[in-house]
Amino acid sequence: MHNALGALSPLDGRYSSSVKELNAYFSEAALMRYRVYVEVEYLIALGREKKVHELPALSDRQKNRLRSSYQKFDLNSAQIVKDIEAETNHDVKAIEYYIQKHCGAKLHPWIHFALTSEDINNISYTLMWCHAMKQVYVPMLTKLQRNLKAMAKRYRSVPMLSMTHGQPATPTTFGKELGVLFKRIDRQMVQIKKQSFLGKLSGATGTWSAHTSAYPKMDWVKFTSKFVRSLGLQPNTVTTQIESHDSMAESFHQVLRINSILKDLCQDLWMYVSRGILSQKKVAGEVGSSTMPHKINPIQFENAEGNLGLSNALLSHLAQKLPISRMQRDLTDSTVLRNQGVALGYSFLALKSISKGLSRITINKNKMKFELNEHWEVLAEAIQTILRKEGKLDAYEKLKDLTRGEKINESSITDFISSLKISDENKEALLSLRPESYVGKASDIIEKL
Repeated sequence: MHNALGALSPLDGRYSSSVKELNAYFSEAALMRYRVYVEVEYLIALGREKKVHELPALSDRQKNRLRSSYQKFDLNSAQIVKDIEAETNHDVKAIEYYIQKHCGAKLHPWIHFALTSEDINNISYTLMWCHAMKQVYVPMLTKLQRNLKAMAKRYRSVPMLSMTHGQPATPTTFGKELGVLFKRIDRQMVQIKKQSFLGKLSGATGTWSAHTSAYPKMDWVKFTSKFVRSLGLQPNTVTTQIESHDSMAESFHQVLRINSILKDLCQDLWMYVSRGILSQKKVAGEVGSSTMPHKINPIQFENAEGNLGLSNALLSHLAQKLPISRMQRDLTDSTVLRNQGVALGYSFLALKSISKGLSRITINKNKMKFELNEHWEVLAEAIQTILRKEGKLDAYEKLKDLTRGEKINESSITDFISSLKISDENKEALLSLRPESYVGKASDIIEKL
């Protein structure tokens, strides 16, 4: 029996309960089930093809029995396949022999008819990724998106000191900063949902040679293309033995970009906690430090950042390696493809950590206000802009002399504005400014999200 404490991978050990939703798509048993699915549906499709005279259309009873081989596929089924593989020393051939147990002998020659292992593998691996993305990853990312959007709107008018180059800058609002991350993720999500995936079913070197030798008058390109489409993929009809994996690489890059955006979010929130403008809710019984009892560490964002990095390292390798294969085929993609679930697993784990971290943060309005009142120099931008409007040629230089490297407060700013020779209207506008009110259209931008 599997024990998580003895697992080699953290995803199968420490974090197994957090990524269990992906087991149905990326485990060894899942790969077997997808292979059975593709083989069985291909056999049924062959039976419907009138030009394959020697194979009559399968009866409902035959189809139901065959489909039960993947519909009821479980760990016991996987062990049977594994036992067969121990003899064949070939994983796809073991699938063929396993399916033979679910049909009469007359159908045995038609299982895996005219196919190469890569025909089954490329479709299986692509479907595994597609289904996991659609049914597990995207729903979790969508949930995080909605949370970010709701928080952005809730805090759209809460003023906050900005930092550019680590230095005080034009104020913003906390909600607007969350809105930036939401919009970036949203753009990538559109691309993820539009992504189409390719599949091939054209034999040993992509020429349908075996197919054509058996049935030269049959339009095998049309037949296999229709079959690939029936599985939810787009047919790639110009290939070597392998499907090029270009569409998969595109999807890997999409998740990689999402991860980079989320890493940006984690680092920003971590620094806001460090500044004290964000606080974290206490959890009864939780320990922040083994020696410092006062600590509540932003561990969810730290863990997420680390796992996003692991995911991106794997996704980057997958995207760079898989489209490359020596001449018509080499096997370097085989072991690499088995790790696509690991790459998505670390990303999925990070999504959960971020969601948990977001649920624990609260804003510290007093600290935000204190920071703003400590940095009246951020109004220099507005003052020099008004001076430019009034035609003052040395507007920028005046404010540079006043503020650069100097400690500025409300009094010094007020005195400076009062001394300016500008219109009463512009002077009143500047005197009414406060760091907490100098946020431009930040609130309006987010209200329209």
